Amino acid sequence: MTSADYFSILLRRSRRIFSLFIYISAVALTRGANAPILEQVDVFVAGEDGVLEYRIPGLLTSNRGTLIAFCDGRMRKQGDPPNDIDLVMKRSVDNGKSWSPLRTLVNNGLGAAADSCGLVDRQTGTLWIFSVYAPVGVGSYNAADGFTGAVFQFKAIKSDDDGVTWSPPIDFTPMVKRSNWGAGSTGVGRGIQMRNGRLILPRYNADYREPRTTPATAESFVCYSDDHGKSWQMGAMAHVASGTNECQVAELVDGSLLINMRGMHGNHRKSARSRDGGATWSEGVEETTLIEPRCQGSLQVLSDTIAQDKNRLLFANPASLERRNMAVRLSYDEGRTWSAAKTLHAGPAAYSCLTVLADLTAGCLYECGERSPYDKITFARFNVEWLTAGQDAIHRKL
Repeated sequence: MTSADYFSILLRRSRRIFSLFIYISAVALTRGANAPILEQVDVFVAGEDGVLEYRIPGLLTSNRGTLIAFCDGRMRKQGDPPNDIDLVMKRSVDNGKSWSPLRTLVNNGLGAAADSCGLVDRQTGTLWIFSVYAPVGVGSYNAADGFTGAVFQFKAIKSDDDGVTWSPPIDFTPMVKRSNWGAGSTGVGRGIQMRNGRLILPRYNADYREPRTTPATAESFVCYSDDHGKSWQMGAMAHVASGTNECQVAELVDGSLLINMRGMHGNHRKSARSRDGGATWSEGVEETTLIEPRCQGSLQVLSDTIAQDKNRLLFANPASLERRNMAVRLSYDEGRTWSAAKTLHAGPAAYSCLTVLADLTAGCLYECGERSPYDKITFARFNVEWLTAGQDAIHRKL
């Protein structure tokens, strides 16, 4: 073997080693970039800031990537209205790692500003939070019909500066409630904006009767606005024979809507679909995979084939026959089947609200505790790699 042959072989081997090094480095970098993420931090803790109990979490991601966490501040006692309940909020500008001091957005005296539902107008950047306003002494079981007096009213506040300042309450009651309705509420949690600009506010109407042992009846629906929240219309009820109440909505890749609802009976979620922007709904069906203890749940599109590689839909709720085991599920076929499921908190847990962050990680603000589901409200940030044990990763289209 000549010296030239020897150096030629050595060069080829060096190139192979270098190529292997580059490949291994690229794989390592890819794995590092797609490492599973699960970060959790307590946001609202019972007893802190002079609030006895925090309930009913809502979570928004603004156009600037700011997180807006809001909830009921139940000031002196536990329970729904009638109660002294303020609408309170915290902001995060670092993907939920830290949160601002508590702010009171609405103080309705000794009455309630409760059961809130937020949404973001992506076209204008406006943030909305809708709440049920109940006078002193008025709750679901004694709310009168109508728009004024001892009634449930529906008002909203809005922010045009990323949640730094907020408007006074705007009364939309006559637009979003019928005159012969008494009780009812928002979603709760979060509404959406469709790709055509329509704002969707999930709602339900309920008929409660004394004594409280009398079964209530309720139905889910949405209100929608095509003029950036200036006016609202009510869609038809999403009919389920056994009744539903709290609900969340997602827009699918074909522009249709999926509504996921808490049932009034049984232990499975209910769902229906709309092809006219929430004006009407298909007959409701039972989601046999989605077990529930009859508790609010959350729905969120994580990715779709319009902007990313796959359709991914998230659902979170206490996946149990009692209020515990806060779990997140993943669907690749827009809610027809549900595959991956991971637990955020195995102990007591209840309401939740999902959002998507600017980096395509997901956020879940949820009620949990060691002794009670209502000890605190915690924020979890996670990615699809964590949810699927590294079997999936989101890729944006170029």
